[in-house]
Amino acid sequence: MTMSYADIVDLADGAPLIADVRIRNIIILKDAQAGNVPAGHKRLFLEGDVSGLIRGEAGISPLVSWLYDAPVDARGKLPKLKKAQVILFARTATQPGQIQLVARDAQIASTPAELARVKSVVSALVAPDAPPRILGLGDAFHVAGTVAGEGETQIFLRTENGDPVSLSVLRRPGQEPRWAVALGEIVDEAARAPAAGSLLWHRLACTLPPALPAISVRTLSVQDAEAARADYDVVINALGPCSRMRKAS
Repeated sequence: MTMSYADIVDLADGAPLIADVRIRNIIILKDAQAGNVPAGHKRLFLEGDVSGLIRGEAGISPLVSWLYDAPVDARGKLPKLKKAQVILFARTATQPGQIQLVARDAQIASTPAELARVKSVVSALVAPDAPPRILGLGDAFHVAGTVAGEGETQIFLRTENGDPVSLSVLRRPGQEPRWAVALGEIVDEAARAPAAGSLLWHRLACTLPPALPAISVRTLSVQDAEAARADYDVVINALGPCSRMRKAS
Protein backbone atom coordinates (compact mmCIF):
# COMPACT_ATOMS: atom_id res chain seq x y z
CA MET A 1 0.00 0.00 0.00
CA THR A 2 1.27 3.43 -0.96
CA MET A 3 0.55 5.92 1.79
CA SER A 4 -0.98 9.28 1.06
CA TYR A 5 0.38 12.62 2.22
CA ALA A 6 -2.26 12.59 4.98
CA ASP A 7 -1.05 9.18 6.17
CA ILE A 8 2.55 10.37 6.42
CA VAL A 9 1.50 13.46 8.39
CA ASP A 10 -0.58 11.34 10.76
CA LEU A 11 2.37 9.05 11.46
CA ALA A 12 4.99 11.79 11.70
CA ASP A 13 2.84 14.00 13.92
CA GLY A 14 2.60 11.27 16.53
CA ALA A 15 6.19 10.03 16.33
CA PRO A 16 8.85 11.71 18.48
CA LEU A 17 11.45 9.48 16.80
CA ILE A 18 11.75 8.96 13.04
CA ALA A 19 14.72 7.15 11.55
CA ASP A 20 15.98 5.67 8.31
CA VAL A 21 17.14 2.13 9.15
CA ARG A 22 18.66 -0.83 7.31
CA ILE A 23 17.36 -4.16 8.67
CA ARG A 24 20.13 -6.46 9.85
CA ASN A 25 18.46 -9.36 11.70
CA ILE A 26 14.98 -10.89 11.67
CA ILE A 27 13.50 -13.26 14.26
CA ILE A 28 9.99 -14.65 13.74
CA LEU A 29 8.32 -14.88 17.13
CA LYS A 30 6.42 -18.01 18.04
CA ASP A 31 2.70 -17.66 18.73
CA ALA A 32 3.25 -17.99 22.48
CA GLN A 33 5.71 -15.07 22.38
CA ALA A 34 3.90 -12.91 19.84
CA GLY A 35 0.81 -12.09 21.84
CA ASN A 36 -2.12 -10.40 20.08
CA VAL A 37 -1.29 -10.32 16.37
CA PRO A 38 -3.90 -9.33 13.75
CA ALA A 39 -4.99 -11.95 11.23
CA GLY A 40 -2.79 -12.16 8.16
CA HIS A 41 0.31 -10.96 10.02
CA LYS A 42 3.38 -12.40 11.75
CA ARG A 43 5.12 -10.63 14.62
CA LEU A 44 8.84 -10.14 14.04
CA PHE A 45 11.69 -9.00 16.23
CA LEU A 46 13.91 -6.83 14.05
CA GLU A 47 17.35 -5.30 14.46
CA GLY A 48 18.71 -2.62 12.21
CA ASP A 49 21.50 -0.13 11.64
CA VAL A 50 20.46 3.51 11.68
CA SER A 51 21.36 5.24 8.43
CA GLY A 52 19.97 8.60 9.43
CA LEU A 53 17.92 10.31 12.13
CA ILE A 54 15.05 12.35 10.70
CA ARG A 55 13.48 13.37 14.01
CA GLY A 56 14.54 12.80 17.60
CA GLU A 57 15.75 15.39 20.09
CA ALA A 58 17.43 12.81 22.32
CA GLY A 59 19.29 11.13 19.47
CA ILE A 60 19.27 7.41 18.75
CA SER A 61 21.49 4.37 19.18
CA PRO A 62 23.33 3.30 16.00
CA LEU A 63 21.77 -0.18 16.38
CA VAL A 64 18.07 -0.42 17.22
CA SER A 65 15.57 -3.22 17.74
CA TRP A 66 11.79 -3.24 17.51
CA LEU A 67 8.70 -5.41 17.02
CA TYR A 68 6.86 -5.35 13.72
CA ASP A 69 3.67 -7.09 12.60
CA ALA A 70 4.53 -8.00 9.02
CA PRO A 71 1.73 -8.82 6.57
CA VAL A 72 1.88 -12.23 4.92
CA ASP A 73 0.68 -13.08 1.43
CA ALA A 74 -1.98 -15.63 0.44
CA ARG A 75 0.56 -18.43 0.85
CA GLY A 76 1.55 -17.24 4.32
CA LYS A 77 4.93 -15.92 3.20
CA LEU A 78 6.56 -12.86 4.70
CA PRO A 79 7.87 -9.94 2.63
CA LYS A 80 11.62 -9.85 2.03
CA LEU A 81 12.91 -7.62 4.80
CA LYS A 82 16.55 -8.75 5.29
CA LYS A 83 18.81 -5.83 4.36
CA ALA A 84 15.74 -3.75 3.45
CA GLN A 85 15.90 0.01 4.02
CA VAL A 86 12.92 1.25 6.02
CA ILE A 87 11.64 4.42 7.66
CA LEU A 88 10.44 3.93 11.22
CA PHE A 89 7.96 6.18 13.03
CA ALA A 90 8.57 5.35 16.67
CA ARG A 91 9.11 6.27 20.28
CA THR A 92 11.86 5.13 22.62
CA ALA A 93 11.22 2.00 24.71
CA THR A 94 12.44 1.06 28.18
CA GLN A 95 15.75 -0.53 27.20
CA PRO A 96 18.61 1.33 25.45
CA GLY A 97 18.47 0.74 21.71
CA GLN A 98 14.89 -0.50 21.82
CA ILE A 99 12.17 1.48 20.08
CA GLN A 100 8.43 1.03 19.67
CA LEU A 101 6.51 1.79 16.48
CA VAL A 102 3.69 4.30 16.99
CA ALA A 103 1.35 2.10 14.92
CA ARG A 104 1.39 -1.36 13.37
CA ASP A 105 2.03 0.13 9.93
CA ALA A 106 4.58 2.70 11.11
CA GLN A 107 7.34 1.00 9.12
CA ILE A 108 7.47 1.92 5.44
CA ALA A 109 9.90 1.22 2.63
CA SER A 110 12.61 3.85 2.34
CA THR A 111 13.21 5.18 -1.15
CA PRO A 112 14.80 8.52 -2.09
CA ALA A 113 11.37 9.92 -2.93
CA GLU A 114 9.74 8.67 0.26
CA LEU A 115 12.64 9.85 2.38
CA ALA A 116 12.35 13.32 0.85
CA ARG A 117 8.59 13.35 1.47
CA VAL A 118 8.97 12.37 5.12
CA LYS A 119 11.70 14.96 5.68
CA SER A 120 9.50 17.63 4.10
CA VAL A 121 6.60 16.71 6.40
CA VAL A 122 8.81 16.75 9.49
CA SER A 123 10.27 20.13 8.53
CA ALA A 124 6.75 21.54 8.24
CA LEU A 125 5.69 20.04 11.59
CA VAL A 126 8.62 21.47 13.54
CA ALA A 127 8.73 24.87 11.81
CA PRO A 128 8.20 27.86 14.14
CA ASP A 129 5.20 28.97 12.06
CA ALA A 130 3.64 25.50 11.79
CA PRO A 131 -0.17 25.68 11.77
CA PRO A 132 -1.72 24.42 15.00
CA ARG A 133 -3.80 21.26 15.30
CA ILE A 134 -7.48 21.98 14.74
CA LEU A 135 -9.92 20.77 17.40
CA GLY A 136 -13.16 21.88 15.76
CA LEU A 137 -15.32 24.79 14.70
CA GLY A 138 -16.20 27.86 16.70
CA ASP A 139 -18.70 30.60 15.89
CA ALA A 140 -19.59 31.68 12.38
CA PHE A 141 -20.60 35.19 11.30
CA HIS A 142 -22.13 36.42 8.06
CA VAL A 143 -22.56 39.91 6.68
CA ALA A 144 -24.72 40.38 3.61
CA GLY A 145 -23.64 42.91 1.00
CA THR A 146 -25.54 45.84 -0.38
CA VAL A 147 -26.40 44.06 -3.63
CA ALA A 148 -27.77 40.60 -4.35
CA GLY A 149 -25.12 37.89 -4.35
CA GLU A 150 -22.66 39.86 -2.23
CA GLY A 151 -21.61 38.83 1.24
CA GLU A 152 -18.84 37.66 3.54
CA THR A 153 -18.66 34.81 6.05
CA GLN A 154 -16.06 34.34 8.75
CA ILE A 155 -15.76 31.08 10.69
CA PHE A 156 -13.48 30.74 13.70
CA LEU A 157 -11.71 27.47 14.47
CA ARG A 158 -10.75 26.00 17.83
CA THR A 159 -7.08 25.04 18.02
CA GLU A 160 -5.05 22.88 20.37
CA ASN A 161 -2.72 25.69 21.47
CA GLY A 162 -5.33 28.45 21.40
CA ASP A 163 -3.79 30.27 18.43
CA PRO A 164 -6.39 32.10 16.32
CA VAL A 165 -7.32 30.48 13.00
CA SER A 166 -10.28 31.51 10.90
CA LEU A 167 -11.86 30.83 7.52
CA SER A 168 -13.28 33.61 5.38
CA VAL A 169 -15.45 33.35 2.28
CA LEU A 170 -16.07 36.39 0.09
CA ARG A 171 -18.80 36.54 -2.54
CA ARG A 172 -19.12 39.15 -5.27
CA PRO A 173 -21.82 39.26 -7.98
CA GLY A 174 -20.74 37.48 -11.16
CA GLN A 175 -17.62 35.99 -9.51
CA GLU A 176 -16.72 32.64 -8.03
CA PRO A 177 -16.63 32.66 -4.20
CA ARG A 178 -13.12 33.32 -2.88
CA TRP A 179 -12.03 31.75 0.39
CA ALA A 180 -8.95 31.99 2.57
CA VAL A 181 -7.56 30.85 5.92
CA ALA A 182 -5.95 33.30 8.33
CA LEU A 183 -3.42 32.28 10.98
CA GLY A 184 -3.77 35.27 13.25
CA GLU A 185 -6.18 37.79 14.65
CA ILE A 186 -6.44 39.83 11.46
CA VAL A 187 -7.74 38.64 8.08
CA ASP A 188 -5.92 40.65 5.41
CA GLU A 189 -5.03 40.44 1.74
CA ALA A 190 -2.18 38.05 2.55
CA ALA A 191 -4.64 35.34 3.59
CA ARG A 192 -4.95 32.61 0.97
CA ALA A 193 -6.40 29.15 0.56
CA PRO A 194 -3.80 26.51 1.50
CA ALA A 195 -1.96 24.60 -1.20
CA ALA A 196 -3.14 21.01 -1.60
CA GLY A 197 -0.74 18.60 0.06
CA SER A 198 0.54 21.18 2.55
CA LEU A 199 0.43 20.84 6.32
CA LEU A 200 -2.19 23.58 6.60
CA TRP A 201 -4.33 21.76 4.04
CA HIS A 202 -3.99 18.58 6.12
CA ARG A 203 -4.96 20.36 9.33
CA LEU A 204 -8.18 21.50 7.65
CA ALA A 205 -9.12 18.71 5.25
CA CYS A 206 -8.47 15.94 7.77
CA THR A 207 -10.16 17.61 10.74
CA LEU A 208 -13.07 19.84 9.71
CA PRO A 209 -16.56 18.29 9.80
CA PRO A 210 -18.43 17.92 6.49
CA ALA A 211 -21.08 20.48 7.43
CA LEU A 212 -21.30 23.58 9.61
CA PRO A 213 -22.96 22.51 12.91
CA ALA A 214 -25.95 24.29 14.35
CA ILE A 215 -23.99 25.51 17.37
CA SER A 216 -21.70 27.57 15.11
CA VAL A 217 -24.65 29.56 13.69
CA ARG A 218 -26.84 29.69 16.80
CA THR A 219 -26.64 33.50 17.03
CA LEU A 220 -27.39 34.14 13.34
CA SER A 221 -30.68 34.80 11.62
CA VAL A 222 -32.10 31.99 9.51
CA GLN A 223 -31.02 33.72 6.31
CA ASP A 224 -27.49 34.45 7.54
CA ALA A 225 -27.13 30.91 8.89
CA GLU A 226 -28.06 29.47 5.48
CA ALA A 227 -25.52 31.74 3.81
CA ALA A 228 -22.81 30.71 6.28
CA ARG A 229 -23.55 27.02 5.67
CA ALA A 230 -23.33 27.53 1.92
CA ASP A 231 -20.02 29.36 2.29
CA TYR A 232 -18.66 26.60 4.53
CA ASP A 233 -19.58 24.11 1.80
CA VAL A 234 -17.39 26.13 -0.57
CA VAL A 235 -14.42 25.57 1.73
CA ILE A 236 -15.06 21.84 2.19
CA ASN A 237 -15.49 21.24 -1.53
CA ALA A 238 -12.32 23.20 -2.33
CA LEU A 239 -10.26 21.28 0.23
CA GLY A 240 -11.35 17.92 -1.14
CA PRO A 241 -11.12 14.61 0.72
CA CYS A 242 -8.43 13.88 3.27
CA SER A 243 -7.63 10.65 1.36
CA ARG A 244 -6.26 8.54 4.16
CA MET A 245 -5.22 5.10 2.88
CA ARG A 246 -4.24 3.46 6.15
CA LYS A 247 -6.48 2.17 8.91
CA ALA A 248 -6.05 3.51 12.42
CA SER A 249 -4.10 1.13 14.64
